[in-house]
Amino acid sequence: KITGRSDDLIILRGVNVFPSQIEEHILKIDGISPHYQIELAKDGPLDSMTVRVEAAPGNEDDDRRAALAALLGENIKQNVGISAAIDVTPVGAVDRSAGKAVRIIDRRED
Repeated sequence: KITGRSDDLIILRGVNVFPSQIEEHILKIDGISPHYQIELAKDGPLDSMTVRVEAAPGNEDDDRRAALAALLGENIKQNVGISAAIDVTPVGAVDRSAGKAVRIIDRRED
């Protein structure tokens, strides 16, 4: 079953991941807004992923953001099969652009 466009495919540590799989779990959690970015980077010889999401209004205190990050990280690990660092930011911290939003930032070097 194909769940996203093939040109959006992320291969992370041998696991094929579509951004739509990550988005699905973001949208399931009350307290997180639908604004997100996925950042890919090198962590020594391995690739790493950071999912940056915004807390929904009213969920911006540090304890609540930490709880949301833990919940989202566990959901992604259990259902997608990858470990990702989760950064739950205050409202307005994730870049928004006119037109198509930039969802994936790839900082890996070939």
